[in-house]
Amino acid sequence: MGFNAGGGAINWFPGHMAAATRAIRERLKLADLVLEVRDARIPLSSANQDLQPHLSSKRRILALNKRDLANPNIMHKWIHYFDSCKQDCIAINAHSKSSVKKLLDLVELKLREVISREPTLLVMVVGVPNVGKSALINSIHQIASSLFPMQGKMKRATVGPLPGVTQDIAGYKIAHQPSIYVLDSPGVLVPNIPDIETGLKLALAGSVKDSVVGEERIAQYLLAVLNTRGTPLHWTHLNNRRLEGIKFDSEGKREYSLKDLRPKRRKPPNNSDVLYIEDIVTEVQCALYLTLSQFTGNVEDEGDLGGLIEQQFEALQKAFKIPHKASEARLMISKKFLTLFRAGKLGPFILDDVPDANCVS
Repeated sequence: MGFNAGGGAINWFPGHMAAATRAIRERLKLADLVLEVRDARIPLSSANQDLQPHLSSKRRILALNKRDLANPNIMHKWIHYFDSCKQDCIAINAHSKSSVKKLLDLVELKLREVISREPTLLVMVVGVPNVGKSALINSIHQIASSLFPMQGKMKRATVGPLPGVTQDIAGYKIAHQPSIYVLDSPGVLVPNIPDIETGLKLALAGSVKDSVVGEERIAQYLLAVLNTRGTPLHWTHLNNRRLEGIKFDSEGKREYSLKDLRPKRRKPPNNSDVLYIEDIVTEVQCALYLTLSQFTGNVEDEGDLGGLIEQQFEALQKAFKIPHKASEARLMISKKFLTLFRAGKLGPFILDDVPDANCVS
């Protein structure tokens, strides 16, 4: 399909990533422990394979971040999988202090054997772009400031919704006696992503810039995933009113941008805004439910699936109330659809499949 082989391989390796990768490898030699942050929705696909050989010999904790966006019915299977591989792993939400506190308790446990004989310890945070490393660093700062005496004004890591925000390596002191430093690092990918589906998963999770892959291609892939899994048919919370589609007059209703779902330093949406977003979500879910439930083809057939996706784009255009003749309608549809997915409005997902047996990085 267009999002598959015909779309070409996905690679995004800006100049700063090459330099950052070299710097990370050098600093890993000095690290007493590595916090490898991955996206809980893609526990394997969000691993930087080029760094795995350097990480395998280190004390390491896998922090599966964005737990709130991952399917809890499958998350525990991933924890069990990594445990069976003798790899410390914990699912976290970097914006939750209680969640990060549990991670710090595990860090202390892992460092206990060296904490008595080393005056200074170094913890390094690594991961691909946009998995939440900087958000985690900031949460660690907030917790550490209440637990340990701090010196000087605490620096904060830059946080942004787009991959590639952090472009240098910065150190932050989080504790005294012993002194513990946390090194934040830029998100780096491998120069070449050999598997197209892995690249698409990274793009869908926001680890690759949308403009590199194309929003429409990413949206097509997301629809293919939802359809082949039959996800819209499992949205059992849709009642009859919703299945018929909510009909409401948008005249006089304030326009509200889906961009406002992204974290920002601004006043949160009020109740009417939230209801409006819920109505949009309902319209989208109804559109996908109805198109898939009425589909008579085979979702495993490439041609049939492609036809279904085209029907769904038309249905989504109506759900989002995008003008029929809009010159950039498909791009607008794709952007809005991806925003809903990434904000967790379509439900929690894990895109990777738990391996059957052999442990992989």
